[in-house]
Amino acid sequence: MSLRVLYGFHAVTVRLKTAASSIAELHVDATRRDARMRHFVERAHEAGVRVIDSDDDRLGKLCGNSRHQGVVARVQPLPARHSLDDVLDDAQAAGAGAPLVLALDGITDPHNLGACLRSADAAGVQAVIAPKDHAVGLNATVAKVASGAAETVPYLMVTNLARSLNELKERGIQIVGFSDDAAQTLYDIDLSGPVALVLGAEGPGMRQLTRKTCDVLVRIPMAGAVESLNVSVACGVSLFEVVRQRLAAAGPAAADDAAPEDDTRAEG
Repeated sequence: MSLRVLYGFHAVTVRLKTAASSIAELHVDATRRDARMRHFVERAHEAGVRVIDSDDDRLGKLCGNSRHQGVVARVQPLPARHSLDDVLDDAQAAGAGAPLVLALDGITDPHNLGACLRSADAAGVQAVIAPKDHAVGLNATVAKVASGAAETVPYLMVTNLARSLNELKERGIQIVGFSDDAAQTLYDIDLSGPVALVLGAEGPGMRQLTRKTCDVLVRIPMAGAVESLNVSVACGVSLFEVVRQRLAAAGPAAADDAAPEDDTRAEG
């Protein structure tokens, strides 16, 4: 089985936490001796991972760019994800609450996919689905941008997206598609129940069959001169409207439980 590459502190740290034994070798910048790198290397040694001192040139060649932050790992691929039904059944068995699924139709930019996965992880999405054709897979760039979320959020590439959406309907999940010409806005509908949000690529949007499969179409209201948001931004806006509505429906106690312990920060 061929090895794949992960790079950047966030992506590799999550693999260390979740599946350290799958890391065949870990290359680090030999010139970095700051506290962050020292702590990272200590964690790798504690996990029994082979750490190799490398220079910037070698690190760049391993990952194909210069945005590695001094950390590149060669890892064994994790076992393939279960079916969508299995993922949702496992989530419900674990008490995850009402299903929240993200469907991405035609997202081919790895930076957009990585950012969408990062938002999906933060919002508690149980599964992200995308068509096998017309979509980017999980590669090193996606993993880097996702900051570890590519390791934690099930990303399922399905043969027929419309069919998968219909299967979600059979589970009682509302299919909400996003379209710039929709009559209703995101804020006009109830998103507190089981829901799957469907976003298409910038420009073409959702494919016609995907659009027809949706139960309802909504738009994000735009007040400025631009006509649409980047898909990853739209993803974050829409997912956290679901979170907001669910917290409001659950009452003040749930909002208190969801509040972070003085650890709200954004990292690039």
